[in-house]
Amino acid sequence: MNGLNGSEDKRARIDHLVEVLNEASRAYYDEAAEIMTNYEYDEMYDELLALEDETGYVRDDSPSVNVGFETQTSLPKVTHETRMLSLNKTKDRDELRAWLGDHEGLLSWKLDGLTVVLTYEGGRLARAVTRGNGSQGELITANALACRNVPKVISFKGSAVIRGEAVIKYSDFNRINEAIDDANAKYKNPRNLCSGSIRQLDPAVTASRSVYFYAFTLTSVAAVPGSEDAADPELARSLTRRMEWMRDQGFDVVPYVRVNADNLISAVDDYEAQIPDFDIPSDGLVLSYEDLVYAGTLGSTAKFPRHSIAFKWRDQQAETVLRHIEWSPSRTGLLNPVAVFDPVELEGTTVSRASVHNISIMEDLELGIGDTVRVYKANMIIPQIAGNITRSGNMEIPDSCPVCGGPTRIVDDQGTRTLICANPDCIAKHVKKFSHFVSRDAINIEGLSEAGLLKLIGIGAIKSFADLFRLRDHEEDIVAMEGFGRKSYDNLIASAEKASHTTPARLLYSLGVPGIGVANSNSIARACFNKWSGIESLREDDLTAIDGVGTVMAGDYVRFFDDENNKAVIADLLTVLELDESYEAAGSGLEGKTFVITGSLNHYASRKELKAEIEAEGGKVAGSVSSKTDYLITNDPGSGSSKNRAARELGVAIITEEEIIEMLGN
Repeated sequence: MNGLNGSEDKRARIDHLVEVLNEASRAYYDEAAEIMTNYEYDEMYDELLALEDETGYVRDDSPSVNVGFETQTSLPKVTHETRMLSLNKTKDRDELRAWLGDHEGLLSWKLDGLTVVLTYEGGRLARAVTRGNGSQGELITANALACRNVPKVISFKGSAVIRGEAVIKYSDFNRINEAIDDANAKYKNPRNLCSGSIRQLDPAVTASRSVYFYAFTLTSVAAVPGSEDAADPELARSLTRRMEWMRDQGFDVVPYVRVNADNLISAVDDYEAQIPDFDIPSDGLVLSYEDLVYAGTLGSTAKFPRHSIAFKWRDQQAETVLRHIEWSPSRTGLLNPVAVFDPVELEGTTVSRASVHNISIMEDLELGIGDTVRVYKANMIIPQIAGNITRSGNMEIPDSCPVCGGPTRIVDDQGTRTLICANPDCIAKHVKKFSHFVSRDAINIEGLSEAGLLKLIGIGAIKSFADLFRLRDHEEDIVAMEGFGRKSYDNLIASAEKASHTTPARLLYSLGVPGIGVANSNSIARACFNKWSGIESLREDDLTAIDGVGTVMAGDYVRFFDDENNKAVIADLLTVLELDESYEAAGSGLEGKTFVITGSLNHYASRKELKAEIEAEGGKVAGSVSSKTDYLITNDPGSGSSKNRAARELGVAIITEEEIIEMLGN
């Protein structure tokens, strides 16, 4: 226990642990943030309990006697009718079986989201409140109604109080994160996203986040006197019946199984086997007594009820040697330390890297090159460093950015030290330019996200656009990158090879010339007969003669191509790209006509394909209906869609796919 001997030293250690753990809890409950891993918290909490038991010194604000923290949002506060206590826990299967004894129990997932209490009156949801600090939570009724599966109405017309967990599934979490271009703005984990989503002031945000509710406790149920739906007497005796009752009322309940001393261990093993494919975030199991009458006689401690216990997975750990710290860049300039160590097997996979999050954690662990460290997977999923055995502390903080070579600076934000690149021109801060360059309508290197670009920038594989087509030079480093591997590398190389055969219009759009979008790029390329030499040498008078290009846009265009740095970038690109400069003169059958396409098509693979044919005949394709639109193309002319309504209101002709095919002469 850190070599503590004297009582004063132990009291000082308790003071330190209470302050650190309370700060971690405050961040977790109030800010949906994590400033330490679950493993670190549990380890420090267990040490605190042992010291308090040994010394008898327990502070009033100790997490051993307090459930949670006061919430700090502007949502209304509500006091719970009964205090919501946390569960005592164990990681030992035999201890779990000893706790159950010769009783029957219900074993269920311990979901990792935000606990919510729902109160129904007269069959309707009357109130929804978060757990908060256990005594007082936040009123979130409108947000609860915005969850995917919270019943607005139940058949039971009396009063019922249901507790459950609001969660965001891994599949939805990944979908939401994939839609965020800014790698630094992506959410860290489903629990944080769920907490922020359920406590929104705007329920529409909650609705957009795919929040689900899983009931796990029927706290109370009371029928209206004299009503036909009098409460089932079994609800007072059987936990299983309570779960069935909630399911009958339309709730999704936490998956559970009935267990006894004979099958408990095998049931735990069955749950463990499901973890890799279980889509709902979970951090363990909950075991509760089936007999509610017996459970009710047990009472509770100051912090824990005695009717249930939590089982936390015993993290498989492995010792390995730290080889170096990789400083992973972000678009904000933050450089995140990532520990790279000798590969070890954990939970059935090979692990060789783990995020250390920031300098403060790195310093607390006293990391150094060659140290022997203990690693594990948090919740059997995310690699983390559990501890440092040798604690050499010889790690040096880089004074230059590994991406651009510019100066770095340590920033202290309320006690958390982080490293940033101070160079405003660092290419990691301009990853948006690379993201645009590889996008679908530009060069179109498929499967390369902003996060992937940052990783490539971080290992020095790309410093310019042309480097995206020289990735074979970094094969070994890319294959070893986190989240990559041989298959991902092969797919990336194939996609880059395919993208290297492109058109002048795509190249022009990909460069990010101010004001030049896809339509302008196509128009400019046609005006130059698809010859790149003509595109890059246009002057302002030439540009303003092209439909859709104004004087401001023309000035920006000329300045872009006159810039020496841009000239060097383009010259470098032309050494790795193969431009298709073939040109077919546009027809004039649809000249001067503007079209809008809506709905699904039967004869074209995509709208883009039909758009290309219309433009080849001199027509234009817009994205929305306006007074300048001549035709709306749709296979459902009678639809009540917004575009159909706008076309009818503006007197725009509505034609079918067959009619535009006829106009095209096909």
